[in-house]
Amino acid sequence: MNTPVCVRFAPSPTGPLHLGGVRTALYNYLFAKKHGGQFMLRIEDTDQTRFVPGAEQYIMESLRWCGLQWDEGPEAEGQKGPYRQSERKPMYRQYAEQLIQSGKAYYAFDTAEELDEVRERMKASGNNAWQYNSITRVNMKNSLTLPSDEVQRRLDSGEPYVIRLLVPRNTEIKVNDLIRGVVVVKSEHIDDKVLFKSDGMPTYHLANVVDDHLMGITHVIRGEEWLPSAPLHVLLYASFGWTDTMPKFAHLPLILKPDGNGKLSKRDGDRLGFPVFPLEWKDPVSGEISSGYREGGWYKEAVVNLVALLGWHPSDNQEVFSLEELIEAFSLEKVAKAGAKFDVEKARWFNQHYLRQQTDADLLRDLKPHFQSLNASEEGLLKTIALVRDRAVFPADVVQDVNGLLQAPNAYQKEAVESKWKVDSGEKIEALGAWLSGQTDSRAEFIGTAIKSWLAEKNWGIGSVMPLVRIALTGGLTGPDIFETIALLGLEESRKRIEAFHRQMQK
Repeated sequence: MNTPVCVRFAPSPTGPLHLGGVRTALYNYLFAKKHGGQFMLRIEDTDQTRFVPGAEQYIMESLRWCGLQWDEGPEAEGQKGPYRQSERKPMYRQYAEQLIQSGKAYYAFDTAEELDEVRERMKASGNNAWQYNSITRVNMKNSLTLPSDEVQRRLDSGEPYVIRLLVPRNTEIKVNDLIRGVVVVKSEHIDDKVLFKSDGMPTYHLANVVDDHLMGITHVIRGEEWLPSAPLHVLLYASFGWTDTMPKFAHLPLILKPDGNGKLSKRDGDRLGFPVFPLEWKDPVSGEISSGYREGGWYKEAVVNLVALLGWHPSDNQEVFSLEELIEAFSLEKVAKAGAKFDVEKARWFNQHYLRQQTDADLLRDLKPHFQSLNASEEGLLKTIALVRDRAVFPADVVQDVNGLLQAPNAYQKEAVESKWKVDSGEKIEALGAWLSGQTDSRAEFIGTAIKSWLAEKNWGIGSVMPLVRIALTGGLTGPDIFETIALLGLEESRKRIEAFHRQMQK
């Protein structure tokens, strides 16, 4: 590439950053770093009616948590700022006026009420898709239909107006998409979009194209939902005479619900028990709190890893990547056109993988505040973590299992007891407790062999006794190896818990 790569992630501060936005930012970041280029962050806040307080900071904190630090943008000033479109407001008018002067755009004085009236009239006659376009504009109130002196009078009097793009008739517009190939759209399917609003702010379309041009963006990598806007943007580049510097486009596939039926939403995450936002979000109006990956105990490496594979397929089917490995392997050529289904179990698998990369000492350091109520030494905590960690998916699982082991149960799972307690269970549990009191070797391998031999002598099946022992020790039927558990707790503590369980069952 002759021109250094420069890409941007350009979110609107209208709410929390969705998983799809994280993926768009990630792919832009990976592409820039792969080609030794620049990754920029630009806040597209032209629509002030949808601005949500706190959303911009949330977006930046989310990107930083994922390890996606931008080279230029808010709080990382460079040569191409300002980076909020609201702060770039003065520059947009001149570009809108430039299009007026070149005959590529025009003033429109139609009021919102007049436009609503036209739409309702057309709807009554059976036209539900009326547009302000190359056919209808000749019947509207604009600088193409009004005398020039009338137009000037309206402008001089301060009458509200918008500036619309003059879309040419009978023209084919081609979009060369790096993922989808060549997309051809006829100009009659594009309406005369508003480029500049009566409040002095540009619309998304004008600001987007102008900013990408001025910032030297070489590749626009964004979600599939923006594909319908791409022909309009290509037309704008041509209208400005910027076709030689027009960026290349790549529109990413949708992230779908786990069943593949529609776009992934927050409701889907709530229903299936996973977040769709990187961080916890509190809605400033409703006060509703939406869960986030970070607060839910997900590792950022797991989130980045799973998001990277939602639509991108590495050449060698590798699944686990560090961020550095993703940079090395990533290419837009391997991004699919079809939507990518979000696999909840695969997401959990990734998190479990990264939890297993933590050492016992790492986990103890991070989780120690959750063990303050336990009367346990650091050595004891480390041994317990080592015993329970392989079953854990989240750090909270480790906390729960450590507390569950090191604290004697004060209740027993009703379903577990009902399924395992038989007529002769009391006799067997009482006998095992008495047998334990005479043992001195608490090593797991010895205890396992000794208990199995003792059960064989009694002609008692292991399945008739050991599930009850597990309930006695932990309160339920799940947990690490039962003999390892006895060794961890020690013979005396294990005996006490078994006897306590027996007493409880006698009541």
